[in-house]
Amino acid sequence: MKSDLIDKAAKIIPNPPVLINLVSRRVRQLNQGRAPLINTAGYGMRLGQGDIALLEIIEGKIQAETADGHPAV
Repeated sequence: MKSDLIDKAAKIIPNPPVLINLVSRRVRQLNQGRAPLINTAGYGMRLGQGDIALLEIIEGKIQAETADGHPAV
């Protein structure tokens, strides 16, 4: 994963355990065949599954929620 993407995503989700869990859950989904929620061709670089998950967070395509449905920020 690219460190600049981690830094940007950490500004959106400042709680490291929540960020880690969200990224790992999304990477699992991508590995199972789910389509990315962003246009990966527009970035002009090779993206791993973790990078895609981080970009989805940065672009607001996915966000963490608590068990009661409230944002976990």
